[in-house]
Amino acid sequence: MPSRMQWDPFQDLRSAQDELNQLNPMNHQMSSLFGQRQAAAGATPAWAPALDISERKDAYLVTVELPGLKPEDLDITMEDGLLTIKGERQFTSESSEQQFHRVERRYGAFRRSITLPAHVMADGIQASFEDGVLQILVPKAEEATPKRIQVRSGRTESAAANTEATSSEDPTPS
Repeated sequence: MPSRMQWDPFQDLRSAQDELNQLNPMNHQMSSLFGQRQAAAGATPAWAPALDISERKDAYLVTVELPGLKPEDLDITMEDGLLTIKGERQFTSESSEQQFHRVERRYGAFRRSITLPAHVMADGIQASFEDGVLQILVPKAEEATPKRIQVRSGRTESAAANTEATSSEDPTPS
């Protein structure tokens, strides 16, 4: 009795991709056929690491996944309310004789910019990097709370002092 095979609609696409990779195995920037667009001819396809932005009572927390990078590979700046994270992930090959059948991880330079609210303390921003995860803590500035000013009857002390100083001077010439 013949065995029954399950049909995989993407098998033909994977086979075509494998054939293309075999034609040019050193093309590390080849985009996969699923979800990634091919860049303009001769250009390196851009990639952007995944990031999360969360808010706490006292700060914003930006968490960025950057596996394979080291802290010295990163450049973080804050200018005019724009937090920018730049870096580059290099492609490393264990051997020149190694032939790749599929390259899905992205390599090259990246840049992520995040517009932050105006009420943050730029001087208090801290960044830490552990196990391929970058965390940037952006503290919030204390909110300007309106101060209630009580109105009293009569003159204020400085106004009364000024009046006394001017009245103690003798306005008539001697």
